Amino acid sequence: MDDRFIEVPVSMVPDDTLARLLSEFVSRQGADSTDTEDGEMGWVAQLKPQLQRGKLVIMHDLQTETTEVMTREQWRDFQRQLAAQEGDGNVY
Repeated sequence: MDDRFIEVPVSMVPDDTLARLLSEFVSRQGADSTDTEDGEMGWVAQLKPQLQRGKLVIMHDLQTETTEVMTREQWRDFQRQLAAQEGDGNVY
């Protein structure tokens, strides 16, 4: 499993791509875009510092060729689920 996923450094992601990834994250989390004065882009702006502090991660799945943002906790939970499915019990 450790060869399947790579963490993408935020510095490697172009601004427009990062904005789209964060926008998708906001949508998946069910955030109300009216909660900020700037709507969805306000949420996106609030999330960038969380990426830089490591509270959020950008993960790329080499098998499915998909990239997404998730919380560090969501990433750990996902790893546990995959490990259980694969039967190896390892958490990466």
